[in-house]
Amino acid sequence: MATMHQLNTVRHVRTLFISDVHLGSKAAKAELLVDFLRVHDADTIYLVGDIVDGWRLKRSWHWPQPHNDVVQKLLRKARKGTRIVYIPGNHDEFVRDFPGEHFGGIEVKLNDVHVTADGRRFLVMHGDEFDVVVKNARILAYLGDWAYDAALAVNSVFNNVRRRLGFPYWSLSSWAKLKVKNAVNFIGEFEKTLAEEARRQDCVGVICGHIHHAQLAEREGIEYVNTGDWVESCTAVAERPDGTLELIRWAEEARRVPVRRGRGAEVEIDDLPSVVEAA
Repeated sequence: MATMHQLNTVRHVRTLFISDVHLGSKAAKAELLVDFLRVHDADTIYLVGDIVDGWRLKRSWHWPQPHNDVVQKLLRKARKGTRIVYIPGNHDEFVRDFPGEHFGGIEVKLNDVHVTADGRRFLVMHGDEFDVVVKNARILAYLGDWAYDAALAVNSVFNNVRRRLGFPYWSLSSWAKLKVKNAVNFIGEFEKTLAEEARRQDCVGVICGHIHHAQLAEREGIEYVNTGDWVESCTAVAERPDGTLELIRWAEEARRVPVRRGRGAEVEIDDLPSVVEAA
């Protein structure tokens, strides 16, 4: 692992993969994503689903300025020549009605095959298409979404106390995913199924989101890449100029970092060093 955190230096990569931002929800770490996009440029950016949280916006409208800033930042990159591909997920499934359309320079696709600089083919998809709960038990999916919201709310209060006591951030939902047997089994089956789909489409790997569990791994002889999320882990996947994929953990452990915003004003935010895992 290498540590890299240079907020005043723009880093250029060949491709960025970002998913599960959930703009429109109170849990979205939009300010951290704006900071990330400010210091990362790419030839291509894939938005791998659940960028906008239509489920929550239907329940109650929540769209503060930082959420708008994320959209404006992406549109500005598109105007400057970055190719941006939006692959909708289950929370922004309304976008699936517009495959092939362009909105402000952002292209909508249901899925895509990305070819890396070293010639490897990766299937890019959100992943909910292979989630049997989302696909076949809609009410259970909504209940699970509500339970996740509740866990995030409890987690927020818990970590406010931990921060005041000098302890680092700890994720209740991530702990549950790794400790509860059914959740572990679900994640394993999800990864296996997506790996099989990648092989079926003659790809060496799959890049997805959906389950908010970032990692670079191998499943069934296929490279499995999950971009994670921007409600807890604040992670993204980048392709270096040589085709190497890396997992960037933009918020690994809480730390006060000065970041320049707006008209040069320097403010303090809870941020993390950007930790990079390369594969």
